[in-house]
Amino acid sequence: MPSMAAFQYRFSSPPVLILSFISFLFFSSFNVASSSSSLHPLAAGSAIKHGNHTGISEFRLINRKTHLQCVDVNPYLQITVSHAGSSLSDEEYVTVNVTGVLDPSISDWVAMITPSSSDVSGSPLSKILYAETGDLSNLPLLRHYPVKAQYLSNDPGYLSCRNMECKQSQDDGICLVRTCSGSLSFHIINFRSDVEFMLFTGGFDTPCLVKGTHAISFANPKQPLYGHLNSVDSTGTSMRVTWVSGDGGAQQVQYGNGNSQASQVTTFSQDDMCSSAIPSPAKDFGWHDPGYIHSSVMKGLQPSTTYTYKYGSDSAGWSNGIQFRTPPAGGSDELRFLAFGDMGKAPKDASAEHYIQPGSISVIDAMTEEVNSGNVDSIFHIGDISYATGFLVEWDYFLHLITPLASHVPYMTAIGNHERDYVDSGSVYGTPDSGGECGVAYETYFRMPIQAKDKPWYSMEQGSVHFTVISTEHDWLEDSEQYQWMKNDMASVNRSRTPWLVFTGHRPMYTSSIGLFSVDSMFVDAVEPLLLDNKVDLVLFGHVHNYERTCSIYQNKCTAFPVKGQDAVDVYDHRNYSAPVQAVIGMAGFTLDKFPDDVQDWSLVRISKFGYLRGHATRQELKLEFVNSGTKVVEDSFCIIR
Repeated sequence: MPSMAAFQYRFSSPPVLILSFISFLFFSSFNVASSSSSLHPLAAGSAIKHGNHTGISEFRLINRKTHLQCVDVNPYLQITVSHAGSSLSDEEYVTVNVTGVLDPSISDWVAMITPSSSDVSGSPLSKILYAETGDLSNLPLLRHYPVKAQYLSNDPGYLSCRNMECKQSQDDGICLVRTCSGSLSFHIINFRSDVEFMLFTGGFDTPCLVKGTHAISFANPKQPLYGHLNSVDSTGTSMRVTWVSGDGGAQQVQYGNGNSQASQVTTFSQDDMCSSAIPSPAKDFGWHDPGYIHSSVMKGLQPSTTYTYKYGSDSAGWSNGIQFRTPPAGGSDELRFLAFGDMGKAPKDASAEHYIQPGSISVIDAMTEEVNSGNVDSIFHIGDISYATGFLVEWDYFLHLITPLASHVPYMTAIGNHERDYVDSGSVYGTPDSGGECGVAYETYFRMPIQAKDKPWYSMEQGSVHFTVISTEHDWLEDSEQYQWMKNDMASVNRSRTPWLVFTGHRPMYTSSIGLFSVDSMFVDAVEPLLLDNKVDLVLFGHVHNYERTCSIYQNKCTAFPVKGQDAVDVYDHRNYSAPVQAVIGMAGFTLDKFPDDVQDWSLVRISKFGYLRGHATRQELKLEFVNSGTKVVEDSFCIIR
């Protein structure tokens, strides 16, 4: 822990340091973590319970640390922001300059702050309320939401005082007071609320607020942004576009030759978020106003056809014109698609954020090239979508990240544990993985053709493929509504119309990786027989963060193995069907899982690298390739024939 004397020396001329009144009350326990046994019974064990599921990091806990307030009596210290105009554009990099520093330290950092409605009352019991984060510090730090932060040491010249200035000198020219400076670049997108930058010292563990900037506004907080597409049926003649705006009035999508459709407008509030006796991030300190979510269905389209659209209104603004392509109609001959799980997002600057998925940007970049080539009809993201996990501004950053893909081809999704799961919320698993979102944010941003609210399962036919998309987070036992739907959906598939049946969901039935809740044997026992009964060809799951392919498998045993075809591609012959082929494809962003040394014989291919699955279906062949997103090299190929 940095000493008070260090804070005084570096940022004060006289040795003055003022503690906030609340911090003073607890100063004796400034850096002492309370044990779970000393907590109120409602919070006992919370650090252990939540620490394994919500991506605990130093920065994720920052607004629940004990708060020191450093008095800025250094007359030279300044923090300023350089950006393109008087207000912020929808996307830009701003430069934060910290000058006049007397003694640069590795513990100095700058946070990008946006307002929050978090309850930061100074009650002695406040530490109970925020145990959800896994952090048991006594008091909250900020009244505002820290979106991201960077250490000033990210500027290589800061600690060495490369940019030294003399602020006071003697008559003979000898410098008496020298100061140092540093600059940081922050990537900002339009999330509709004002932004401030605050200078701290003491690191993330013992932060001491030194100085802040004035609030900076976005030029147009109402701007319609982050449009993304999804199919609404199997005809290829309609397409839904969903976007975000700070304007709650009706807007519209204009497309084709003079067609338009008005938007349906919705949003969600803190009251819609889940919580328990311990407030969730989504309910409290991670809340950020989502603005308004607009959605319109473009009708009267032709399948496999390119159109242009834009969305917005004269009062709020308009998007640029965007080209998109409708998918092939169900029952047609050919489909090209991409599939993956567990992608999330990562910063485009050097910042720490609440939850970072390091491979996500390379995967997005590689898939964007594929979409731009015109060889992608559709995308399937099977769970763990944004990893916002209760820090709602992360959804804006995720939607911004996928726009180069999702605005041009249908972006179909399945729900995962980090979208849905929460204690006593009705999910199968009572972990706090969604951070209190409980599927509300996910279903609002991604309006799939589901049965009803919080029943996020559906099917879709594109080209020669029937996709059955389920929720592993909702009841799938034999007496459940979802089980009956799965059974009826797969039994109804006309295999002469769509010869390929692909089953997708989030949590896998088979994986060599060892981890908590990686495989649920009850799920396997209940659902796997349906796959065999309906002659499912391919099963795609995420949740485990790597790539793994099986033999034709049923009840943990290989019923058939592929044979080598041309170019050493593994060929599964489903003219003599025996069981599905299963693949885990959760390698699209989250930190990768390694494989054990000993694996069972059903595991044929294992790759722990970032990438995605490329699919090409004709009526005779379903070909799949694992693409390494860093090298663009195909590292596994297999096909299924009939």
